[in-house]
Amino acid sequence: MEFDTSKILLREAVCEVLMELAKEDPSIVVLDADLMNASGLSRFAKEFPGRAFNCGIQESNMVGVAGGLSAMGYVPLVHSFAAFAARRTTDQVFLAGVYGHHNLKILGTDPGACGTSNGGSHMALEDIGIMRSMAGVTVVDFTDEAMVRSVLPQIMKTPGVCYIRLFRKTKRKVYPDGTQFTLGKAYTARNGKDVAILAEGAVMVPEALKAAALLEEQGISARVVDLFTIKPLDVQAVVKAAKETGAVLTAENHNIYNGLGSAVAEVLAEQGIGVPFARVGFQDTVGETADMDYIMKKFGLDYQTIAAKAKELVRLK
Repeated sequence: MEFDTSKILLREAVCEVLMELAKEDPSIVVLDADLMNASGLSRFAKEFPGRAFNCGIQESNMVGVAGGLSAMGYVPLVHSFAAFAARRTTDQVFLAGVYGHHNLKILGTDPGACGTSNGGSHMALEDIGIMRSMAGVTVVDFTDEAMVRSVLPQIMKTPGVCYIRLFRKTKRKVYPDGTQFTLGKAYTARNGKDVAILAEGAVMVPEALKAAALLEEQGISARVVDLFTIKPLDVQAVVKAAKETGAVLTAENHNIYNGLGSAVAEVLAEQGIGVPFARVGFQDTVGETADMDYIMKKFGLDYQTIAAKAKELVRLK
């Protein structure tokens, strides 16, 4: 299965949307940790020089500053690599965002396998778990440009703390231009009746769709549901997929503990739905320096692994 490509990188789409919103809303400001070229937000800084702040390589302080700006009526979006935007800033996100009831948007780029050459220290395999454990925090993992253009405006207009995962440099198109998504609601990327693959993000949704295409060749009909809003999770969509297909597999660019797989397992358990269930993701390990293809295969995130696990679940039904 082949995917089309967009003209721009995902980080550029984020910047374009923010610039469009900022023209209409003077409260939107951007903060970065000396990474504006990496984040693509340098264009925003040039267009709105009084509303973009380079806080230097001091992410925790940056979040504190953002909390102060929010208290003054601004809507700050802060950026760093996901490893630093989540792990390094945890206490400040809680105090300056959650506990303070402030309006704070956190952009964590290159989570999980996207870290590649930056190495295991920069691979955030825990960021979903950290953020979804905090009260009221929304957690989103963008799949492609169409989703950025549809969902980011909703995020910026929704009060509260939101953590956004973003694969900076991908151009892969999963959905047609203009596709509309609703924050907090799952999106069915492919229908199927034998097994449901519940996936998130620009890394795993394409892999899930490729796995579904492979399974179709083997006579298995796989449904692919894009759970791009990991918190609050679309409980109805999870229940519907489980009951209608009778088998559930999650696929996430994250540790299998405390991420999407755990969230889905909680729903199945609390709803009393006993179907074959498994999780694809990093298996309680840390990352390493390598290219994306190597990481995907070594850690079992590739579409062949997804297809094999889905096939086993169908056998267990």
